Amino acid sequence: MQRVRIRIKGIVQGVGFRPFVYSLAEKYSLRGFCLNDSEGVLIDVEGTDIDGFIGELKTRHPPLARIESLSVENLRPVRYSGFTIKESQTCSKSLPVIPPDTAICQDCLRELFTREDRRYLYPFINCTNCGPRYSIIEEVPYDRCNTTMRTFQMCKDCLEEYTNPADRRFHAQPNACWQCGPRVWLTDREGNTLCEDRDALQMAQTLLKEGAIVAVKGLGGFHLSCDAENHQAVRLLRQRKRRPTKPLAVMSCSIEMIKRYAMVNDTEERLLASPESPIVLLRKLPRSSLSALVAPDIDMFGVMLAYTPLHRLLTEGFTALVMTSGNLTDEPIAISNEEALNGLSAIADYFLLHNRPIHTRVDDSIVRTGKRGSLVIRRARGYTPRVVRMTVKGPELVAFGAEKKQSITLVTSGYAIMSQHIGELSTLKTLEFLRESLEKLKRLFSIEPTVVVHDMHPDYLTTRFAKEYAREHAIEQENIIAIQHHHAHIGSVMAEWGLEGEVVGVSFDGTGYGTDGCVWGGEFMVATRREFTREAHLLYIPMPGGEKVVQEPWRMAVSYLHALYGTGFDCYPEEFVRRVGERGINAMIKLIERRINSPLTSSAGRLFDAVASLTGLRDTASFEAEPAMILNSLAERTRDRGVYPFQIRENGTMEVDTLPMVDAIVEDVKRGVPPETVARRFHNTIVLMIVDVVDILCERTGIRDVALSGGVFQNMLVLEEVTERLERMGLGVYHNRAFPVNDGGLSLGQALIGLERVKKG
Repeated sequence: MQRVRIRIKGIVQGVGFRPFVYSLAEKYSLRGFCLNDSEGVLIDVEGTDIDGFIGELKTRHPPLARIESLSVENLRPVRYSGFTIKESQTCSKSLPVIPPDTAICQDCLRELFTREDRRYLYPFINCTNCGPRYSIIEEVPYDRCNTTMRTFQMCKDCLEEYTNPADRRFHAQPNACWQCGPRVWLTDREGNTLCEDRDALQMAQTLLKEGAIVAVKGLGGFHLSCDAENHQAVRLLRQRKRRPTKPLAVMSCSIEMIKRYAMVNDTEERLLASPESPIVLLRKLPRSSLSALVAPDIDMFGVMLAYTPLHRLLTEGFTALVMTSGNLTDEPIAISNEEALNGLSAIADYFLLHNRPIHTRVDDSIVRTGKRGSLVIRRARGYTPRVVRMTVKGPELVAFGAEKKQSITLVTSGYAIMSQHIGELSTLKTLEFLRESLEKLKRLFSIEPTVVVHDMHPDYLTTRFAKEYAREHAIEQENIIAIQHHHAHIGSVMAEWGLEGEVVGVSFDGTGYGTDGCVWGGEFMVATRREFTREAHLLYIPMPGGEKVVQEPWRMAVSYLHALYGTGFDCYPEEFVRRVGERGINAMIKLIERRINSPLTSSAGRLFDAVASLTGLRDTASFEAEPAMILNSLAERTRDRGVYPFQIRENGTMEVDTLPMVDAIVEDVKRGVPPETVARRFHNTIVLMIVDVVDILCERTGIRDVALSGGVFQNMLVLEEVTERLERMGLGVYHNRAFPVNDGGLSLGQALIGLERVKKG
């Protein structure tokens, strides 16, 4: 007879772990108990085959569970009479045990469409293997009384399932049915109820087929929906939301339906049908029935499989529904019925509402696949708040990220916990969302940071917020740490992969405040987890009008043309001059020559913008990186292997002169070379540029590990070509995969560097 106490940490609550332990204990004739607490799951068992029990705990646990650690303590037998599941307990210290929201499982989907089942067509069906988690949790441990489901008293049948260890719904905290659970209803934009329950879903479908726009309350917030095949409905949604060209996500009821309008490989199919069920970027089929306005000028759709029972019922009978975030521009998604009716009534004709409160806003995650697997572009629903183990121990810390694609990261007990995607910090509501997210994570994980980390940019709202937070919490000045933007990008790769020692880092993006006060974005560095040296960068070019160039890429085109030819308009592409106008060009030249609001930049993102404008693709941009996305789409349509010239100059810090490339692009444009050929040659040149500089740095330093990060590496053509070439040179190449390569992953890098600097004093 043996007795052991087993402590399991990780994602082991709300995922059917205790029923699994109960069944396993019966299988091995063990006695004792198990329970949830705020550290994870505690098991106390005695019997004669403990080893077999522990072996299956490790290898046969429920699919949604993730074991971070499993420890075993031997104890004296006490002769338990049987095995029981005890009530949850609260410990003094919380650890990462919060399960993410999970897509509807196959068992629940089958019951949803079974006429004889008591939950037939019930839009909130769930079990221990699926359903809402993080979006409804208010406190730990994860028990019904600590979620927004506490106000729904279970009926006799649901309670019997909930208390039966052998049932699939044992301790499924959102467990409910038609008799006792949340309900759904449809209103007009004034909030007048039109119908309820099944009638509401049927009427919403009818209205969508007629071209209406419906605001739909989902899992972590509202979507704005319309029929993706209805060109006029999509146009109307764009007009009302003031979103002229940014791609709209779509949702379908099945993989088979998705294959009618998009190409789906095995990896993409697994992602679509996974418990995380993110938006997956898929290539369009040549003759898609979806409106061209869903994703104009690019070759991809952002596609979701219906991940809640409500969405699954709503999408039935449609090829695809547009499902874009239910918010106003730059504001967080709405989560309450009142917030949606007040904020979205100028956009939506009708509102499909329900009465299960959403406690935490959670956007849809976005993932893209390639030759090297999948890359998380936006980390939110399904992935948050999973943790990453840090290789550096230190005090509790909060890192505030950047200002665009903002997320925060908290560190405790050797783990980093990244928040869901928060968004652009440009409105008061988004700032409040940041505050909400910070306070919730602090409360759930019992973290009280003593170190604050922020971006080096003095004018970022996150910088101001971080300093204000530090003052409010009396954090000492030496524990308020500013991290250079591009070093943080490389740090995020080192944190994700557990890299130690020196790496050659390549950080290509749109904007980051440099140590010299210039706008960086085309950077090569030698970096550690604590410090970096800037070894090379793209040529500095003025940004006439400052940040205005992001919305008007033609300004950067003028800057490059002026650097090449001065005011000699006869050297400029005639079509470009005609489109932009000599008056506008002269205004930019005056700004540049008089050095008025024209900061210098080494940004790769601004170089992409300039080339997109010179080739006639985009002179203005309605959303971030639009010109680069269109340029990338064109480049992937041809396999032209041509490259343009560039120069690498030694001047202390190496400088990559991009003007010869732009000069050659101008000549190609003048000669009428097709835009897709110019786009491909430009991409080929960017790849060669990166590989050549990295080769020089690795040869010079002896470093064999390379880290790639920054928004430009969302471009799969650049990422894959660079990676393949560097690996053929015998180098180890690392880039972000589970965390965003764009600014959404920046706070993770800040956290690692901040810990290292505190440790080293």
